Amino acid sequence: MSYESTAEPIKIGYLMDFRLPEGFPKTYFEDLTQPFDLVFKQAGEQGLLDRPIEIIYREVEGLPKGSVKAVIDAYGELCDEGCLAVFGPNITDNVVPTREAIEERFKVPAISVTGSDAALGEWVFSFPMGSLTDEPIFWSDLLAKGGHTEVGVLVEQSLVGKTYLENFRKACQRKGIRIVAEAAIAQTAQDVSEAVRIVHDAKPSALVHCGFGFGIVFINPALEALDWNPPRFTSTAFQNAWLNPIMWNGFMGWTGVDQYDEGNMVGQKFLDEYHQAYGRRPEWCVPVVNRDVAMTLVRALSDAHPLSPRGVKEALERVKMMPAASGAPGTRVSFGNWTRRAWMGAGYLVARKLDPDGVNSHLVDRFGEE
Repeated sequence: MSYESTAEPIKIGYLMDFRLPEGFPKTYFEDLTQPFDLVFKQAGEQGLLDRPIEIIYREVEGLPKGSVKAVIDAYGELCDEGCLAVFGPNITDNVVPTREAIEERFKVPAISVTGSDAALGEWVFSFPMGSLTDEPIFWSDLLAKGGHTEVGVLVEQSLVGKTYLENFRKACQRKGIRIVAEAAIAQTAQDVSEAVRIVHDAKPSALVHCGFGFGIVFINPALEALDWNPPRFTSTAFQNAWLNPIMWNGFMGWTGVDQYDEGNMVGQKFLDEYHQAYGRRPEWCVPVVNRDVAMTLVRALSDAHPLSPRGVKEALERVKMMPAASGAPGTRVSFGNWTRRAWMGAGYLVARKLDPDGVNSHLVDRFGEE
């Protein structure tokens, strides 16, 4: 091939701000990465991009188990490698402090799945796999539909837990729901017996968990010890159920906020293509979410002039009304000059419950449907 016909690949960073444990199922990592591989491959075959995309991975232990410094250092390494954009970091407690370094030092756009509005900025875009502002409103909707007027809350001691709680208090006030007890729990899996007892003694008719998710592991055993089985609701922490059987059992019996909706035909078509390419059909939120991120990157990279970090940032702002694979039918992806949250419409989040088979879940409600 001639000199004039070749070009270096476009480099995109993939920053995982938590480390997968040793022995973790290979399919989980594939569910994270193969949607990018497939979308980028299709973009090349369809002539949407005239050069290949190379994904450069970094996996570090950020909060809640590690440190913010590890995340910032890894972001800098990806920038030094020549990445034009970075997918990650994604945990709110890491994204918010990393945003400052991105805006002051790196000036390479980040696409995150953080649910925090505080993380958004000139260089930080979000596909919020949940929202610290929206989810509490949806919890109050679910509680009101269920006829609950009094609720107890377990709050992880973290930025995520604190922000959820602040917004949940406001949402409950608007719906006429009284929070009769609030009890703090750790953001990692610790003994929660006393916190659960405090909430139980206040006699609420329902229970809400605010947090990233690791703190939920021992709540069900504590409820069983009290012979208490209230309707219980949690955030997009629910999406951690697919990590391992421990997390799945921790979320059994909970209604969680999710982004996989089998009624979304854009997502189903993508999973058909995924199954054809890889011989599996992973029916949960991560593959369809990451497909939306990958498709958005394709649109931005094909429209970036010049092909530079700032060019990609400005091209991301021109992505408009792209049909989304995640969320309820009709969800769209749109950015703008000062629009940094991707999915549009109340239906980008849905409510689901886990099935006892340890594999599947089922739709409970679509937000925005009265």
